[in-house]
Amino acid sequence: MPDMLVNLLKLPPLQPLLDELSSGAVIIRRAQPFELTPVRQFIEQNFSVAWADEVSVGFAHKPITVYLATRDGRVIGFAGYECTRKAFFGPTGVAKTERGRGVGKALLIAALWSMRELGYVYGIIGHAGPIEFYQEAVGAVVISDSDPGIYTDLLKS
Repeated sequence: MPDMLVNLLKLPPLQPLLDELSSGAVIIRRAQPFELTPVRQFIEQNFSVAWADEVSVGFAHKPITVYLATRDGRVIGFAGYECTRKAFFGPTGVAKTERGRGVGKALLIAALWSMRELGYVYGIIGHAGPIEFYQEAVGAVVISDSDPGIYTDLLKS
């Protein structure tokens, strides 16, 4: 999967998405340090140990570079930035039962706005899976010859 580039100066507004989700009891917010264990467990159960490892790096930053989507106090999605490399978005994921409701888009845009606040003009979506989603949500473009990118020599377990 290729990497994608996002112009952070042209991000869509976040607040309308947050308002829409909150009417359905979904909250998008920055993670807290004491939430590392339940977030890791959610990621390991729904995605992979490797992604949980990457997100752990985001918990070491100040401020934490991980956003959560919660419903009734339970994690239903996450998005990290600067967990893998500087200016990189990801990993990110939403529980299967919650997909298609705008949760992933809100997590993506919240994280990208935070990257913009750090002073970045462009962000990289590493090893982007749903290319069409990123193109439609934030106007991301595929970086040519970027596959497999930084993931060329992953340790296999």
